[in-house]
Amino acid sequence: MVVRTEFSEAEIDRVFHALAISTRRDILRRTIERECSVSTLAGDYEMSFAAVQKHVAVLEEAGLIVKRAEGRERLVRANPEMIARARALLARYEELWRARIARLDDLLAEKPTDSADSDESNEGV
Repeated sequence: MVVRTEFSEAEIDRVFHALAISTRRDILRRTIERECSVSTLAGDYEMSFAAVQKHVAVLEEAGLIVKRAEGRERLVRANPEMIARARALLARYEELWRARIARLDDLLAEKPTDSADSDESNEGV
């Protein structure tokens, strides 16, 4: 499977917006484990069926889940390709921060320059 990793700014916004709510993260987790009907998902939350449908719609719009009809039911499953793309994006952010921290560590580990040493030795003059 070829995974496209580049996101448009709008796609990034939709993914992070979708993952910003704990209920949506839980729906995503559950649909990674197994395909579920929207009504099954709704039964586990203290909110209306319509509210759960709205959460599912946000996840679907972000591409994190795929919904399909089977008879009268709407089945929901996670979209592994989009999850892999989001993971790759986060890994790139992590690499950037690790590189910045490594540069900071290098700066802090550097020995003081000779000019700083000579300034201190000239203070008593």
